[in-house]
Formats: sequence, structure tokens, C-alpha cells
Amino acid sequence: MTDFILPDIGEGIVECELLKWLVAEGDVIQEDQAVAEVMTDKATVEIPAMYNGVVKKLYYKEGDIAKVHAPLFAMSLEEDANASSKPGPDLHGSNDHSEHISGNSSGSSSENGSDSPSSPVQTSQTESFLLPDIGEGIVECEIVKWSIAEGDEVEEDQVVVEVMTDKAVVEIPAKYRGRISKLHYQQGDIAKVHSPLFDQTIDAASAGKSTVDKPAQQTPQPSQQSSQQQSSQQKSPLADAVSKQGENFEAPVVSERPLASPAVRRLARELNLNLNKVSGSGKKGRILKNDLMAVCKESNTSADKSLHQSQSAHARPNQHDGLGAAESSQGSPYKEPDRTEAIKGIRAAMAKQMVASVSTIPHFTVSDELVMDNLIALRARLKPEFEKQGIKLSFMPFFIKALSLAMLEFPIINSRLNADATELTYLGSHNIGMAVDSKIGLLVPNIKDVQQLSLKEVALEVNRLIDSAREGKLSNTDLSGGTISISNIGAIGGITATPVINKPDVAIVALGKTQKLPRFAQDGSVFAQHIMMVNWSGDHRVIDGATMVKFNNTWMDYLAHPEKMLVNLR
Repeated sequence: MTDFILPDIGEGIVECELLKWLVAEGDVIQEDQAVAEVMTDKATVEIPAMYNGVVKKLYYKEGDIAKVHAPLFAMSLEEDANASSKPGPDLHGSNDHSEHISGNSSGSSSENGSDSPSSPVQTSQTESFLLPDIGEGIVECEIVKWSIAEGDEVEEDQVVVEVMTDKAVVEIPAKYRGRISKLHYQQGDIAKVHSPLFDQTIDAASAGKSTVDKPAQQTPQPSQQSSQQQSSQQKSPLADAVSKQGENFEAPVVSERPLASPAVRRLARELNLNLNKVSGSGKKGRILKNDLMAVCKESNTSADKSLHQSQSAHARPNQHDGLGAAESSQGSPYKEPDRTEAIKGIRAAMAKQMVASVSTIPHFTVSDELVMDNLIALRARLKPEFEKQGIKLSFMPFFIKALSLAMLEFPIINSRLNADATELTYLGSHNIGMAVDSKIGLLVPNIKDVQQLSLKEVALEVNRLIDSAREGKLSNTDLSGGTISISNIGAIGGITATPVINKPDVAIVALGKTQKLPRFAQDGSVFAQHIMMVNWSGDHRVIDGATMVKFNNTWMDYLAHPEKMLVNLR
């Protein structure tokens, strides 16, 4: 018996009402048959079965609230269930269009006419593992790295492949224990969601076992431990050769695909560089954009020297004819041809989002100067205390927490306008996003419920999201559900900007870099202050100019006099 888990049925939806059961306990069901009708706050949805089998238990009654990712009903995937549902070979709980290939038996064989109950028949089957949904709206991804090879034994939940979407890098685990018989894609290929990712030969008992009634784990025997250790390590011809010929074996060079993001690979193609000849400075030898630039700089320096030597050698003949300059220009090694490239991934998603925002939201902008002196001093005092706890303290947690405190006084800044502009919803959660320049492009993860977090908790979340973004490990939850955003253009040297609202938010702020600038006192004397330009864009259907200025004054007052935040900090 296995549990059917209620899948994701919409971004941000965590529960739904069970309107109607379309099956009853004891019913035989077919794969893709509708089993229940549920209602979310957006729509009514029919939930289909994933497998053939018999419904054993319904966990909810009609009218109950069901939780996403919680068991919806239990079903039996045993052989008799499949046999009673339709004739043909036993699929035995196979995953998504599995194909029964062969049966292996232990004990007496049918050729001898023996059917001893003490020698049970153990069957195995080969099934295709389909690439699951890995994010709302995502229909394809790039195969970044296989963690296994054809012929490897894998354990249940062992990571088998790393894929990259237009939002993040995701690790895909195996569903069952068994042997990998075929990989349908190579590294660098684009895989389609719901298409076969790899084929796996599994034991029928492994496929049919319950996900909730698993027996207690036992200590593996030495032979099992050896098998598990081998399956957990990536096998290669080099490892096999070394193990066979001993420590004195001189390993041959094995050509492996260099570790690099799609953007770096594209840039390498544009620069006509062989990644196999580039040394990566990133984690695990990953090749970064800077590595390519360093190689280009080296090449250009060599080209400059060669060109200089060539010009020196031919200086005397060329000074008498007028063709030298023209020939040099036509044969310039720096001339680049035009090129066309497809817009995809993060860039395509951003293009679509920005067009939707600018074409439907009437933007207006408010800018002001934020005096940073007191905040700089406070951070300098708190930074050592945070470091003792292993927490990096930047200015961002202060900006985020002050923003949440200001929105408590101006809730309209944290609102949503419906599609036909007839209703405004004031949001209870302050899910504040921050733009991060990740290895796969610009991402805007958000910190959930900032109104309930302390400054320390906000700092921990800021560090986690930045680290995850740089590693390409942000989850769909991190990237969805935001209510307002901060863009820190000052981190890369910008001073002013006119940010585009991240629809369906109603406001966004861009932070410029902090500058030490001269200012005049009332008596006419000149003094220095640390000044940051802040630039707000608002949705003029929801927010008027006066409200935005008042809100900005409140937010900046918290930052210019950070001790005022102590009154409301939690």
C-alpha cells in the first residue's frame, strides 16, 4: 500500500477544499483517472491518479481542507490490483509509462515443473523515470551533470542528475532502488518535463512498497555496504583502471565535459574558446566568466605583441605606399562578425515579466537622499557581535526590516490590485524580495513574513538566499510569493535608477551607492555626510505621489535614526 500525495496545484497554494470524491474505497482505478475534485482560492481542479491500482483508504471527507504535499488517499499497487484492472503484464506500481521487460526467478524454474512455495518468484522490471514538474510554468531544463552512469546501482532518493531551469539548479533523486539501464540525455542536452529521463531496472517489491509503512532500517551487511559505497560514487574508466593496475599505474587523460553554466558556455562559443583548455577558478573547478576574460586578455596581449612585431618588420616598405593602413584595418584580428542568439532562460523570463509590467502598470518615480551616517555607525558596532555567531551583517537586513515597519503604517504599499482594477487586497505577509545577480541571471528571492522576524533572523535569511542564488540552489518557494522588492544597484556602483515594478507588486525601490558628499550647515559651514540615493517606482493606479513621499519619509527616518526601530523590533 502506498500513499498518493496531493501535488502542487498552483503557485502559493498550500491547501484546498475537497469538493467531491470521484472514487470510493475498494474501487479499481486506472492511471490518469480523475479521483477527486478540489477547490482552491483560484479554481476547481480534478486530481488524476498516477498509477493503476485499488483505492484502500480516503484520508479526507468531502468538505475537508486537504494540505498540499500531504497524503490524499492510500492505494494498493499489488499484482492482483493490476490484474483486476486490465489484462496484460503486471506494471506493479511502475512510475509513469513503465514497461515490463523481463522476469527473473530464484529457486525452482518452470522448466522443471516445480512450483515450491518455499522458493518465491522474484520479478524485476524496467521502467522509464519521467522528468517531474520542477516549477510552475517550467517545461524544459538543461542537463548540467549526471551523478550516475549506465549500469550503476542506485538507492532510493539518491541524487541522479543535476538540471538547470530558468530559475535555479535542481537535483533530481531516484524514486526506487535499482540499476540504471539507459540515460536518455547527455550533459548539455535540453530535457522536456514529463519525458523519459532515464530507464531503471527495479525489483517489483521495491516499486510496490509503501512510502509510509517502511520497515525499520537494518544495518547493512558488508556486501551491501560495499554495493552502496560503489553506487554512491561516480564510476569512471579511470577509477577502474587504477584499481586494476595498482598505485603505480599512470592514469590516462580522460576527457570530461568542463563544469560551466549555460551563459559561460555561450560566451565561450562567441569567443571561440575551447573550455577544455580553460582553468576554472570556481567551486569544484567550475569555469567562470572571469576565467574566459583572463584567457582573452592573455590572447590579446600576445596578439598585440605579434602585431607590433609585424608592423615593425614591415615599417620601411609600407611608409612609401598608401596601402599599409587599409590592409591592416581589413586584416584586424579584433573585427567581430554580427551574431544572433536566442533569448531564453532567465533573460526570456525577465523580458516577458518586464513587458507585462510596463505595458499594464502606470509607473511614477520618487527619489530622495538618505543620510547613512548613523546606520553606518550602528552596523560597525553590531558587526562583531554578529560575526561571533557566524552571521555576516550587511546593510540589507536594516533596509528590509525598516521597510516592513514602514509598511505597517502604510499597508497600501503592500497590496495587490486585481486584473480589472476593481478590487484591492491588503496583504498580511511582508514577503520582501531582493534582486540577486546569480550565475544564471538576475533573480529576486524573497524573505517570508518579515513582520514577524528579528533583525538577526532577517540577516540569516539574507545570507541564505544570497548563497543559494550564487550556487543556483534557490527553491521555487524562495522565488515565489513576493510582495515588494529592493534592487541594490549601489552594490555594483550605480547611483540613481528608475526601477520597473515586479508585477503584481505595487512598488519597488532601487538603492544607489553610498557617497561621502559635502553639505551645508545652517550657518553656511561645509561638512561631510554619507549619502545614498533611493529611487521608488509606484503603481499610480494604487499609490498617489503624496502617499509614496510620506511612506518614503517614514522608511528613511527609521534608517537615518535606526534606534527608532527598537520600539517595534521583534
